[in-house]
Amino acid sequence: MGTNEVTEVTQEAVENANEFVRYFQDHIPSLIGFGIKVVIALIAFLVGRILIKWVRKLVRTSLERSEADKGVEQFVDSVLKAGLYILLIFTIAAKLGVDTTSVAALVASGGVAIGLALQGSLSNFAGGVLILLLKPFTVGDYIIEDSNGNEGTVKEIQIFYTKLSTIDNKTIVIPNGMLTNNSLTNATAKDERRLDLKVDISYHADLRKAKDIIENLLKKDDCILKDEEIVVFVDELAASAVIIGARAWVKSEDFWPTKWRLLEEIKLTLDARGIEIPYQQVTVHMSQQEK
Repeated sequence: MGTNEVTEVTQEAVENANEFVRYFQDHIPSLIGFGIKVVIALIAFLVGRILIKWVRKLVRTSLERSEADKGVEQFVDSVLKAGLYILLIFTIAAKLGVDTTSVAALVASGGVAIGLALQGSLSNFAGGVLILLLKPFTVGDYIIEDSNGNEGTVKEIQIFYTKLSTIDNKTIVIPNGMLTNNSLTNATAKDERRLDLKVDISYHADLRKAKDIIENLLKKDDCILKDEEIVVFVDELAASAVIIGARAWVKSEDFWPTKWRLLEEIKLTLDARGIEIPYQQVTVHMSQQEK
C-alpha cells in the first residue's frame, strides 16, 4: 500500500470519527432526554410494583373478610396481578414515546393469530373460571384425575393451572382445561367416607369366629361412625382363601389413618386367635409309580 493510499484511509477514518462526534454533539439533548425518560420509567416500574403488591394485598384481605373460597381468592389474585402488570408496562411504554395507538391496532389486527396461538391458554383460563363457578373441587380437597391417574390435595387454583400436593410432598401442576374436560374423583367432597376392607382367611379357619373378631374391632374403633351401618360379610370364595369383606363409615379426614390402623389390628388379632391368613402358594401332588 502506497503513502497516498494510507493517507486517504487515515483521512477517511478521521472524517468518520468527526462525523460521529458531530452527530453525538448534535443529539446530546435528545440522548439526555431519553436517558431521563428511561430513569423515570425504571422508577415508575419500581413504584408500580409496590402499588401492585399493595392493591393485591388489599383485595386478598377483602376476600378473606368476605369469607370467599380460597380458590376464588387465588384465581382473582392471579388475574389481578397479570392485568395490573400489563397496564403498568403499557403506561410506561406510552411515557417513553411508543405510539400506543399503533400498538393497539397491531394487536387488534393480529388478534386472530394471537387467539390461535393462545388457544390452549385460553382453554385453561376458561377451565379455571368453570372450576370456580361449578366448584367440582375446592382448595384442600383430595382429587384423582382419572385420565392420567394424577392425585393429591389441591393447594392452589391459578389462572391457567391447578397445583396438587401428593402424599410424599411432590407438586403436580395440571392445566385447568384438562380438569374440566376430563372426569375426576373428589375423594373428600363429602364429610363422610365409606371404609372398605378385605381380609383373606384359610378355608380351614373358623369363618364365624373371624367375622365376629373383625366386627368387634370395627365397633370398638373410636373413628368408626356408630350411627352408620357396619357390615361384615363373605365377599368371595377365592381359589386359596375365603375373602371377608367389611364396610363402615368414617370422617373423610380419618379415612387413611383408620384403614391402616384397622388392618394392623385385624392381622395381629387373627394371629393371636389362631385364624390363618393364607398367602399365595401352589401345592403339587406327585404320584409314585412302582418300578
